[in-house]
Amino acid sequence: MHLLILGLSHKTAPVEIREGLAFPENQLKEYLQLLIQEPHLAEVVIISTCNRTEICVVSSDIEEGKKELIKFLTRSRGIPKEKFLDYLYFYTERAAIQHLFRVASSLDSMMVGEPQILGQVKEAYNHAYQAGVTSLVLNRLFRYAFEVGKKVRTETEIGESAVSISYAAVQLAKTVFEDLSDRVVMVIGAGEMSELTVRHLVSNGVKSIFVTNRTYQRAVELAEKFNGQAVKFEERVNNLVNADIIISSTGAPFPIIKKEDVIKVMKMRKNKPLFFIDIAVPRDIEPEVGKLYNVFLYDIDDLESVVKANIDERSREAEKAEKIVENKVEDFATWLTTLEVVPTIKELIEKAEEIKATQLEKYLKKLGNIGEKEKNLINALASGIVNKFLHEPIIKLKEVACQKDGYLYVESLRHLFDLKHKELKEGKKG
Repeated sequence: MHLLILGLSHKTAPVEIREGLAFPENQLKEYLQLLIQEPHLAEVVIISTCNRTEICVVSSDIEEGKKELIKFLTRSRGIPKEKFLDYLYFYTERAAIQHLFRVASSLDSMMVGEPQILGQVKEAYNHAYQAGVTSLVLNRLFRYAFEVGKKVRTETEIGESAVSISYAAVQLAKTVFEDLSDRVVMVIGAGEMSELTVRHLVSNGVKSIFVTNRTYQRAVELAEKFNGQAVKFEERVNNLVNADIIISSTGAPFPIIKKEDVIKVMKMRKNKPLFFIDIAVPRDIEPEVGKLYNVFLYDIDDLESVVKANIDERSREAEKAEKIVENKVEDFATWLTTLEVVPTIKELIEKAEEIKATQLEKYLKKLGNIGEKEKNLINALASGIVNKFLHEPIIKLKEVACQKDGYLYVESLRHLFDLKHKELKEGKKG
């Protein structure tokens, strides 16, 4: 019995390859049931997100399992293996356990600490469980992975710090306005960065949004995405009166909001706080605006310094998370080794008994017509030799089962005595 993970991710493959090997969620059951038919695979889970496709399996043979997974990818995705083989990675045994736990803990994500991956791994497992293609090993492995992901979230601050420009802007806004739900946002410019920032604001409770852009139709399109309202570009300054948070990201070569504009606006607002996020390069808002009373102005450099500090903080928290992962890997590897010891001992004894029976039959025939007493003595002698020979290996195997890297001893013994995991495929459908 071997754990094997085959996959590719944003770290190893470009987006066009990842797209080609992704599995549609509504067809996962069909693919899982196709995959489980492979002769050397006993349990399977497919994890497929925008950033990774990974197949986690229990296999009776590592090399044959790899071949079957590659064949499955080629056949199911309709892509020749030559196009994706160089992008694949393989993890086996302890390394496979560690990899899955790191994925569930977001330590392998494009953005370390992002919260979505744990939910995606849970969904992948649920699909496999409901399709009936998991059993003892993967059921326990994935439940361990969920515990690890949760422990990392609760015992570290890996997901607390803002590590994108747009998210950092929102976190800074929350330092000015504790509650964003009743705040009005005005977006100047309708580019990708503006949209990302608005998305973060909406997820933090903002409901009222105005959008202005030199091309009015683009402002309308972005406003519609968030149930907001489009504003003519020439009316941008007048509309500042009603806004609390202004996100500006245009391609203008000079400032489009000047100090004198904001002085007038603040008088009309009776000096209520006004928060500017200037993501544009060159800057959209005159730097002097930030010196006005109750006006808060952050530009791209301010945001980047926040992001850098927070990335450093996440790196420190990631080190704590790696220790949590390693401890849990040790726990699961120990359990897996103990699980493996009993069938290994059973198969070892069975193999020895088969050899004994074969050799007894062969040499008793050569001895010719001897009595039952002599046959019993020869049989007892053979049994005694087998039992004495196996006694120490069996005792040692039980002792090392709970030790670190005990599985290496188990696998070595299986290899030396050519034990083939006969029960694995026989019991997988039961």
